Amino acid sequence: MLAPVPRPTDPFAVRCSRALLSPRSRLSLLALVLLTAGTLVLLYEPQRLLSSGWPQTGGAGAVLLFATAYGLCTAAFVPRPVLNLAAGALFGAGAGLTAAVAGTVLGAGIAFTLGRVLGQDALRPLVKGRWLRAADGQLSRHGFRSMLAIRLFPGVPFAAANYCAAVSRMGYVPFLLATAIGTVPNTAAYVVAGAQAGEPGSPAFLISAGFIVLSGLGAAVVAWRKRHALRRPAAGTAPATSAPTPTPASPPTPASTPAPTSAPSPAHAPALASAADTG
Repeated sequence: MLAPVPRPTDPFAVRCSRALLSPRSRLSLLALVLLTAGTLVLLYEPQRLLSSGWPQTGGAGAVLLFATAYGLCTAAFVPRPVLNLAAGALFGAGAGLTAAVAGTVLGAGIAFTLGRVLGQDALRPLVKGRWLRAADGQLSRHGFRSMLAIRLFPGVPFAAANYCAAVSRMGYVPFLLATAIGTVPNTAAYVVAGAQAGEPGSPAFLISAGFIVLSGLGAAVVAWRKRHALRRPAAGTAPATSAPTPTPASPPTPASTPAPTSAPSPAHAPALASAADTG
């Protein structure tokens, strides 16, 4: 009798690679990266370097370098309003807006890539609540339109919008394009305010400050209305009512069966035969 062939076992390296590439391991790595980035921001405050300690250089190289640093700082949770004010104070309105928008797109792309690669597989099974399912469906089906609205109204935090979009099924191109277009108005207001910070009574500074306040109020109103819309039941759905209990059908009455016809007796058989012959 042949001995059973032993089943081949996976090498140790293969098992380790599977464990490291599992969704939970990648999510843990994402949490570690974000925690490290937030800690570095709190300890070193890179926004102060961008606003006060930036090297006094000009030209397109300085704008490109600032945009790269802006993107890295944005991905590390540095507040964008501070970076936008610094861009306006360092480069003026035109070049500062270019650097700020480019850095915004870069930082959003970094966060989107981290969330998509490290967190999507582990977080998608957790999308079970009504609000989470509604947000996921809106971002997945109408990615560009939804992200454009989120960027235009500064009610949703920048980092939260990036990672929510990464967990959904939105594509890279709609996400980055909506980010580049939608962040221009609010970013321009902060950049102009930073460029005109030395003259707080100038019309440009007052207009930019008023736009910032109005956009914040508009975002609050939209968020309030969306909150109540999600709490209301969907239109056209009627409350469930108990189905009427069917009444038991009465048993069918048996049909009256005709009485069996009595067969002719043998005594009448000759008479019937003679009647048939004469007819």
